[in-house]
Amino acid sequence: MIKKTLKRLALILAGAVLMAFTINTFVKAGGLIPGGFTGLTLLIQEAGLRFGNVRLPFSIIYYILNAAPAIICFKFIGKRFTLYSCLMVLVSGFLTDWMPGAEIGGINVAVVFTEFLQLHDTLLSAVFGGLLNAVSTCLCLYADATGGGTDFIAIFISERYRKDAWNYILAGNCVILVLAAYLFTLNQALYSIIFQFTTTVALSSLYRGYQQRTLLIITGKPEEIYALIREKTGHGATSFIGLGHYQKVQRVLLYSVVSANEVACLMAGIKKIDEKAFVNVLKTEQINGQFYQRSKD
Repeated sequence: MIKKTLKRLALILAGAVLMAFTINTFVKAGGLIPGGFTGLTLLIQEAGLRFGNVRLPFSIIYYILNAAPAIICFKFIGKRFTLYSCLMVLVSGFLTDWMPGAEIGGINVAVVFTEFLQLHDTLLSAVFGGLLNAVSTCLCLYADATGGGTDFIAIFISERYRKDAWNYILAGNCVILVLAAYLFTLNQALYSIIFQFTTTVALSSLYRGYQQRTLLIITGKPEEIYALIREKTGHGATSFIGLGHYQKVQRVLLYSVVSANEVACLMAGIKKIDEKAFVNVLKTEQINGQFYQRSKD
């Protein structure tokens, strides 16, 4: 437990540092508006500066926006999951305010890097900023936490009502981009779309915990392989008896659906149990019915 806790803390702190660095460099250099509560926080900051001549701290706004979703997730999703996610929110918010004034060896790294990026096309900030944003999010997901904000809302709706909330979040991000086009320029809003698209594509490639795969396993050792699936993933399996026409030998087909990030471990275990097993891995688009999900705590 101590080792697991330290690993989760290290991943979350690394994700928080990377997120704050991305906001203070790529995002600010390109004048971009990320999706979710981060983008909304930046919009509120800009509105306060333009219409009230007030410079609002990023962290305070970010904390207030995350407060209600965090309380809901703490009550309905999981205490440890929510507390680790809140740690990510607290550290990233603090670092986002602290980094612009921080100096290393008398040099303000964030400012220097931002000025360097301003010498290039805004597209550079959108693409590489989106990549780093995806990596910071992945670090949190690997720690069984989130970056807060709309992730809290999406997970709550998914866990509580078995519905996909990403369409609602996409609609909210569209509203944020419309406001960004009004407050900034249309070009910056369009570049922000590239930023969000890059983040989404990179995230789907780097983290597959929310994706499922269907395994079709033809084997002569079904009980041993089912025991492996049960032990490693907690998922069940259904067996079908058939005939292997090439060798005219009775075979068993095991059918099981698992999380995408569990496939590699299972494939290695299946090979050890039955070297002659034939495995077909299919991408699963949709599941109706009961599907085992590990506790987020």
